[in-house]
Amino acid sequence: MNTVRTGAEENTGAQKVALVTGAGSGIGRAVAVELLAAGWSVALAGRRVETLEETAALAPAGAGTALPVRADVSRPEDVAALFAAVRDRFGRLDLLFNNAGTFGPGGVPVEELPYEAWRHVVDTNLNGAFLCAQAAYRQMKEQEPQGGRIINNGSISAHTPRPHSVAYTATKHALTGLTKSLSLDGRPYGIAVGQIDIGNAATDMTAGMQTGALQANGQTAPEPVMDVADVARTVRHMAELPLEANVQFATVMATAMPYVGRG
Repeated sequence: MNTVRTGAEENTGAQKVALVTGAGSGIGRAVAVELLAAGWSVALAGRRVETLEETAALAPAGAGTALPVRADVSRPEDVAALFAAVRDRFGRLDLLFNNAGTFGPGGVPVEELPYEAWRHVVDTNLNGAFLCAQAAYRQMKEQEPQGGRIINNGSISAHTPRPHSVAYTATKHALTGLTKSLSLDGRPYGIAVGQIDIGNAATDMTAGMQTGALQANGQTAPEPVMDVADVARTVRHMAELPLEANVQFATVMATAMPYVGRG
């Protein structure tokens, strides 16, 4: 097992610095490991330090520096402390991958969805994304050289909902508006903002899809998934573009999943 790099090394300034939220599992973990393997210094944010350390340990020998930081992105004080830790350790921020999110209770009809469940999804997926983007925007505007990149993790649900997904779908539609507004407002400061919409990447969240997922016609049917590493490579491509170029929206999905023609 590789040694977890938790901030002992000095940053030479040559490495790019990224912050990945929700880095303890799934897409966040895959993207963090991909960036570390490419030599980035990566702050790993999540609610459980032990899973963040597991992510760091997956990076190959000779990878960039990993900095695990416990943070709940729905809490403004946690977000402030997270970005202070990144600034204190690395001095700057080149990339925020705004990934942390939750689907909420699955299979619950809208009329039965508790308000507390709705609020939890909104606080995590939308408010958390805003808080992190705002903090990143402030730092990228102030740092020298100025600028950086924010990539928001949208979803196929930012375009087309699944049955019984009102909270998740509403937040992902809102995230598209957040992406567009940030992209426009960031132009004068060299802050490029884009969004990746992902469909059926193989993670713990999608584990049940291969055995059966509820379809728009009320039937349950298995759905294909894709390797989460393909998502990570796409995020890395977006991240490593010069700031003069931007992937505004990218859709990466399992080729045969029921999205085109859904419903």
